[in-house]
Amino acid sequence: MPELPEVETTRRGLAPHVEGRWVTRVVLRRPDLRWPIPPEVQTLLPGQRIACVRRRAKYLLLDTEAGSALLHLGMSGSLRVLPDTTALRAHDHVDIALDAPDGAPARVLRFNDPRRFGCLLWQAPGECHPLLAGLGPEPLSDAFDGEYLYARSRGRGAPVKTFLMDQAVVVGVGNIYAAEALFMAGIAPLRAAGKISRERCVALADAVKRILSHAIQRGGTTLRDFISPDGAPGYFEQELLAYGRGGQPCLRCGRALKQASIGQRASVWCAHCQR
Repeated sequence: MPELPEVETTRRGLAPHVEGRWVTRVVLRRPDLRWPIPPEVQTLLPGQRIACVRRRAKYLLLDTEAGSALLHLGMSGSLRVLPDTTALRAHDHVDIALDAPDGAPARVLRFNDPRRFGCLLWQAPGECHPLLAGLGPEPLSDAFDGEYLYARSRGRGAPVKTFLMDQAVVVGVGNIYAAEALFMAGIAPLRAAGKISRERCVALADAVKRILSHAIQRGGTTLRDFISPDGAPGYFEQELLAYGRGGQPCLRCGRALKQASIGQRASVWCAHCQR
């Protein structure tokens, strides 16, 4: 599933082509994705100017005066800005048609999702969609730091990797980046979150920020079903130190990396470098 850096890469790729544009029509080629698409998407979005493209956790929001279209890429979704004459492909489920600058060809924001685990929903002005309610802070914001992580982890017996992936604790730290951050911080993923010292929580929060920031700069992590809006895959995959390397030599100490399922997610770590 695309993680926070992939979604942020998508947001940054879309923003210059979408922000400030007026929606001329919305074409739905099916009534649902993961959930039914609300009627407001077709009745309220056309005629609106997209003020900005925001990201909250792994969701994208197209903000207008009438409300916000709320999108999630699911496991296989992609968004591209294309000339409106571009031939349809299989699984092109939604077109949001946009006006064009003088002399430019008309364009559409096209949502393709083979597995249909993504979503297109609606958030009314001044409201918070239930999917966004109760989410923790953004990991790259000032609200997330070692002191926050230390305070939230006290008394928690869950493995620190599971704790770090809890969206109520901090949003957008999925399996790949949790594994990489724990490796960078030298913390074993099975250690109880409540047993991590303040000093190591500071190191872990710093590692999360560094890993995510670098991944965003590098375009996200290439997953089998993820391609960025310009058609180029991410490049962070080439730099993974832990995720997906179970049984291979640790790039720090040379010992074989361990692999197990933690919280029903594949986890890889070095028993020597991570304590």
